[in-house]
Amino acid sequence: MINKNRLFIASCFALITTAFAFAIRAGIMNDLAKDFNLNDKQLGWIQFMGLFGFPIATLVGGPLYNSLGPKKLGWVAWICHGLGITFSILSHNFTYLFLSTFFVSFANGMVEAAYNPMIADMYEGNAPTMLNRFHVWFPGGLAIGSLLALFFTNNGLGWQAKISLMYIPWIIYGFLFYGQEFPKSQNEMDKASTGSNLQAMFSSPLYWFMLVCMVMTATTELGTQSWVERILGSTGAQPLLVLFLVTGLMAIGRLFAGPIIHKLSIPGILLASSIISLIAIYMMSTATGAMVYIAAIMFAVGVCFFWPNMISFIAVYLPKTGALGMSLIGGVGMLGVSICQLEPVRKNRVLDHAPTTA
Repeated sequence: MINKNRLFIASCFALITTAFAFAIRAGIMNDLAKDFNLNDKQLGWIQFMGLFGFPIATLVGGPLYNSLGPKKLGWVAWICHGLGITFSILSHNFTYLFLSTFFVSFANGMVEAAYNPMIADMYEGNAPTMLNRFHVWFPGGLAIGSLLALFFTNNGLGWQAKISLMYIPWIIYGFLFYGQEFPKSQNEMDKASTGSNLQAMFSSPLYWFMLVCMVMTATTELGTQSWVERILGSTGAQPLLVLFLVTGLMAIGRLFAGPIIHKLSIPGILLASSIISLIAIYMMSTATGAMVYIAAIMFAVGVCFFWPNMISFIAVYLPKTGALGMSLIGGVGMLGVSICQLEPVRKNRVLDHAPTTA
């Protein structure tokens, strides 16, 4: 018998592991620069690899979802998370850090490839609400991870100890998934195939339009967060507190997204979020001191509903694209974010203030 609640909770802890990876990496950039004698060009490559594995995983996991299902893809994510965390802690030079970061990033993408379509299949008819609740735990995990990283920093604990925090949700989600029966995919029940998913994607101009939009919404949401410690250090605000404020508000918004979606519709909420984000990013580009926190609140409101509702849009309005459609849009979004991480590599520097774009 399928235990939906246990599978959903386990998926949330898998996403918390992903979120911890983002939060802790954002909080150890200066430590890595010091211990490994890295410049911003090298840090940019680390940030790039911390994101680039994600679209690789979704490009692999999406087409395989129909044949392998969420169980096997989920265990690939679990194994890669374990390898990435362990090798990151044991890293002693740039190359080892670079490769271990890829393992973590690949695992993060496989979590999305496995569990977004699984949740959409388990809660058919209520997928947007449940996908938003699932994605509560990305900003929620970022908030928790950033606070723990700040606590470790204030108590003189090193970056290895901060990375080891990722073992906690990793162990929990492995335990919760162990021995469970997983649902069949909607494609499997409908006798659909990856080929039919591809045909639906290529024949839909709307899907390609949403791919372009996903690059913009994903970079708006995630681009700044990856560099929060470096780019806000000179504004007079505490970077990790800004990250906690933003992600905490995002988690609350996603938790109560259901009534808002029903009132505005998914396209309506995405349009409203875009307008608010535009205003907030402009404010963040000029704010200093206490105004950074005001801009951060508005930014959180703006980006809160982007990621889960872009995926929900595909699940609701383009269901024939299947798990592949949901995986690919997430992968393209993260690919856009990873490419943006190469801007410091090109310029070999980081801006002295919050950027106007991700």
